[in-house]
Amino acid sequence: MTQPMPFFARRLAVGVLVVAAFAASLASPAAATNIERVVSPSGIEAWLVSEPSVPLIAMDFAFQGGTSQDPAGKEGLATLAAGLLDEGAGDIDSKSFHERLENKAIELGYTAGRDQISGSVRTLVEHKDEAFDLLRLSLTAPRFEQADIDRVRAQILSILRRENMDPNDIAYKRWWAEAFAHHPYGRPVRGTPDSVAAITADDLKTYVRNLFARDTLKISIVGNIDAKAAGVLVDKVFGQLPAKAIRQPIADVVPGELGRRVVVDTDVPQSVVVLGGTGIARKDPDFMTAYVVNHILGGGSFSSRLYREVREERGLAYSVYSMLVPLRHTALFMSSTATRADRAGQTLEVVENQIKRLAAEGPSAEELAKAKSYLTGSYALNFDTSSKIAAQLVAIQLDDLGIDYINKRNAVVEAVTLADVKRVSKRLLDTGLLVTVVGRSPPVTPAKPQGD
Repeated sequence: MTQPMPFFARRLAVGVLVVAAFAASLASPAAATNIERVVSPSGIEAWLVSEPSVPLIAMDFAFQGGTSQDPAGKEGLATLAAGLLDEGAGDIDSKSFHERLENKAIELGYTAGRDQISGSVRTLVEHKDEAFDLLRLSLTAPRFEQADIDRVRAQILSILRRENMDPNDIAYKRWWAEAFAHHPYGRPVRGTPDSVAAITADDLKTYVRNLFARDTLKISIVGNIDAKAAGVLVDKVFGQLPAKAIRQPIADVVPGELGRRVVVDTDVPQSVVVLGGTGIARKDPDFMTAYVVNHILGGGSFSSRLYREVREERGLAYSVYSMLVPLRHTALFMSSTATRADRAGQTLEVVENQIKRLAAEGPSAEELAKAKSYLTGSYALNFDTSSKIAAQLVAIQLDDLGIDYINKRNAVVEAVTLADVKRVSKRLLDTGLLVTVVGRSPPVTPAKPQGD
């Protein structure tokens, strides 16, 4: 008699099957994403990529709000809610809810970010009714039983204890707290031990009731489903949600304390350095040029200036990178690395000098050509599985870039000129930086903000 396949083996087999099917069917971003705008019978919009050749349906969705909507003194509310939404719903308790997910190899989960709370479902077509029934219940009737709250709260408190000893987490939390001292972005995403302990079941219910609404909802569906069925599915899952969210207004803001160095003396083998300043908004016409500039500086490739100067030429760090962080109410440029405590000052000096040099001179024509080639050629890797496609489509909707963005994105990169990157390098990198350093003495010399 054949033994049933264990759950984790079933899930692995399903994942391999789906990746293989998508890899065989997708040749380019355009081929991967024949996107249909679907409007459900009740008027809810979703973006659909129908792919009948795979046995999977993937759905991603997001509601605006996220941790920036955490009330003062209840920081961590969105994170705790995200951790509890699959812990029982309706008349199904936590244990039974997870058993029903596992018995059908359904993946369901939520994540809280600063600007939104996101969710995703992955299911075989044959189990879609079960999967989307459970999703609907988790959105509309989460149980928030006290025993489950206490258990997930304990897990978050354990994470916070580890983070409070991790120099990387300390450096980033301190950076955000200093840069946005009087703004919700300055609050810790997971909260503090005191704020997490103060959250009640009523707080969780109010958060979900206020923010899970149709007016800020973005949805993507990828897989073996047609437009008509997708519309019916969207209404089934989201049709019972309130029409309008109740959100606290969040002010637009720029990072403060630029020009300042904050040193946190901590007894760890390696110092962590975090730098950040004003970035360029996602809808700004210069954003894609800034994206190219960031790639040249430290955007993840082995050819970046920071990688070459910090790691290859001087051996100061194993990893160093920079990134653009466009949020709903601010835009940031950030960089980070970790190095031996006695070389933290030298490492910071090299990073700052490279930023200043690129701001003053801009990239070379060769650097621009290589960056454009990499960024256009690698873009297709964002669409080689159903999960990646679903995530990309929701991100594009959240950024309000248009349903045709994928087809025109590479042309926007190709259109960036040498004059563009020289101009935008100065605009992006010549605004001053707030620096946080966490590590042992001898510390980096602290500095005051610009203008003091």
